[in-house]
Amino acid sequence: MRKLLMFNFISLNGFYKASNGDISWHKHGKEENEFSADNLKQDAILIFGRITYDLMASYWPSPFAMENDPATATGMNKAEKIVISSSMNKADWNNTNVINENFIDELKKLKQTPGKDMVILGSGSIVTQCAEAGIIDEYQIMLDPVAIGSGTPIFNDIQQQLELKLIKTRVFNSGTVLLTYQPL
Repeated sequence: MRKLLMFNFISLNGFYKASNGDISWHKHGKEENEFSADNLKQDAILIFGRITYDLMASYWPSPFAMENDPATATGMNKAEKIVISSSMNKADWNNTNVINENFIDELKKLKQTPGKDMVILGSGSIVTQCAEAGIIDEYQIMLDPVAIGSGTPIFNDIQQQLELKLIKTRVFNSGTVLLTYQPL
């Protein structure tokens, strides 16, 4: 059976993006870039909502991404990807499939089959809905040492309490901390 993991970065005040959608406050240094590249070697299926997909698809296939972070860019472009969107029928980024309807049911079905683990990147509303459905097996939260004025909480509008157990931590030289949790 596959696992469904979630990875997101947040500010010290709990936001995964600023009110205007800005994520430039999240700074990746060399150590974080190496972490990202190593994670991509695990060959998981990457899952995005449409907004996160648009951001990723506009950056990672670009010459700038290949120059700035070639290992991560190569991994992102080679990876199998799923975009969850009610407004898209086809994705242009290579190796990308679209799920339009009943994505919770579709992810549940995928989890029951053998194959690669799946990782939700960003995509706050997708994370919240999957958390409420109880289908996320592991939460990886990268806490950046910055507070931003206002933004969207990582579990925005969650309707039930989500209880987690800390299973691993990693501190980066930048002061960023990776917190890994499993549901209780």
